[in-house]
Amino acid sequence: MQETRQNKISRLLQKELAEIFQSQTRLLHGVLVSVTRVRVSPDLSICTAYLSIFPSERGEEMLANINNSEKTIRFELGKRVRNQLRIIPELRFFKDDSLDYIDRIDELLKQ
Repeated sequence: MQETRQNKISRLLQKELAEIFQSQTRLLHGVLVSVTRVRVSPDLSICTAYLSIFPSERGEEMLANINNSEKTIRFELGKRVRNQLRIIPELRFFKDDSLDYIDRIDELLKQ
């Protein structure tokens, strides 16, 4: 039962975070940030989001900027989901480098 609620909330947070990042990165031409996976703790107090950043060369820089603006992102998220959630979870962002890993494997297989 608890796991079903976690899954619903993680899908909601993933959708809303993706919209927030889409509106913020619209100003930065040539940068795309997508939310690949969201995990929510069992008590719904911590949200861990994995971000895929294109181009990957700017990934560390963008992740640092996102971590610095975590409070404003959480505020914006709170405005969007205030009717669905009572407590807005603490946000943690990590870089999802699975696409880079897949590209590296493809390069090795072609050799």
